[in-house]
Amino acid sequence: MAIQDYAKYDALGLAELVANRDVTAGELVEEAISRAEAVNPKINAIAYKAYDAARESVKRGLPKGPFTGVPFFLKDIFAFATDMPTRQGTAFMPPIPWGQDSNITARFRQAGFAILGKTNVPEFGLVPTTESRLYGAARNPFNLEHSTGGSSGGSAALVAASVVPMAHANDGGGSIRIPASCCGLVGLKPTRGRISYGPDFGDVVDGLAIDLAVSRTVRDSAAALDAIAGNVQGDPYWAPPAPASYVNEIKSAPKQLRIAFTTKALDGKSVHPDCAAAVERAAKLCESLGHIVEEASPSIDLDGLFTPFTAVWAANLAAPIDMIAQLTGQTPSRQLFEGLTWGIYEMGSKVTSSEYLRAKGMLAQAARNAARFHEKYDMWLTPTLSTPPVKLGTIDMNETDATKVFQSLTDYVPFTPVQNATGQPAINVPLTWNADNLPIGVQFVGRFGDEANLLKLAAQLEKAAPWAGQYARTRVN
Repeated sequence: MAIQDYAKYDALGLAELVANRDVTAGELVEEAISRAEAVNPKINAIAYKAYDAARESVKRGLPKGPFTGVPFFLKDIFAFATDMPTRQGTAFMPPIPWGQDSNITARFRQAGFAILGKTNVPEFGLVPTTESRLYGAARNPFNLEHSTGGSSGGSAALVAASVVPMAHANDGGGSIRIPASCCGLVGLKPTRGRISYGPDFGDVVDGLAIDLAVSRTVRDSAAALDAIAGNVQGDPYWAPPAPASYVNEIKSAPKQLRIAFTTKALDGKSVHPDCAAAVERAAKLCESLGHIVEEASPSIDLDGLFTPFTAVWAANLAAPIDMIAQLTGQTPSRQLFEGLTWGIYEMGSKVTSSEYLRAKGMLAQAARNAARFHEKYDMWLTPTLSTPPVKLGTIDMNETDATKVFQSLTDYVPFTPVQNATGQPAINVPLTWNADNLPIGVQFVGRFGDEANLLKLAAQLEKAAPWAGQYARTRVN
């Protein structure tokens, strides 16, 4: 295979080449390693290299699955693995392999991926940018001065730079969709409970978080969901039944959908003109495809959502830090963490049991309000972010006043945390690049359990307004 052809294929396309013996899995792994070594000094997207382990897995023979032979990276948050450390982006977590693969890791392996390592993340995945003290800043391949988004920023950068066609990601407040928006990718956050966190955890961040991937094509995200979705005994949540195959679902166009859209945050604040224009373009495109489109938003108080969301997030940071401290014999202290992490840890340590339970109740009420909205509308279309990707250094990681930082973050990401609270599926679709060649994503939110229609609509939009050619315009290529 000519080296210039590699970036033309998505993950399923590369797997087909392997299946047809047009290329070997070993050749794909070496191509990805070569690309990683060439580009990573510029984008700093890799946190841990497991190149030799990937080579050995190919020699042993990869499992037969939809992605057999495809190079792949895991994010350095959850997706624990027996052959590489998972440090959550913090020096407080020792660099040691886990005792067993997470279900997510095992299912990625079973799907046939050759796993090359772990990707760069912010400390504990707390912010919508990837600039940790441990790993340094990941850089956006479209403009190296700008953020990749977070917390799956390293994964998104590697996919946008055509090192791998898809990479693992997870999302507790937008961490799949935000980097997908910043790097011009498809990013699907599945429904709560669709993917198991076994065997180590019942849930993560009390059900706010879930895993999947960032990819360049809708069909890759659909196939990834087919590969890793499914509950196991002991899971605290079970998602509504899934279709037999999401990949097969997207082969047909969706029925006529009723789509609501907004160019303003739930608190009425305006977004950057580029982001508003991206939504308006997407709305017109949906209308041209025969869907019913009108301006509307669910009745959810964004300011009222901010307090309980912050309480749950902060408490769910304090707990794992205390657990790591207990397991490793360390004592948490300010100098061991970034300022913001320490500020959130202190906040979470002060959340009482009563406050925590009341916060859960308020998040549940937001889910009820969203469900009522979706009795009328199949989808809600929003900007993914309120501005184009910010420049690196915009978010002050040394600030210990968590309330101050969270408020500024809410202004930047006013849409994506809502679906983590409500449990709904949502997808970033890369339909627009602005005059500065920065990706401007839009988000479609579906009914609880309805990833199928989100993927069907996204596939329809991909066909009507293809975005594949944009990757050739990245600076690093």
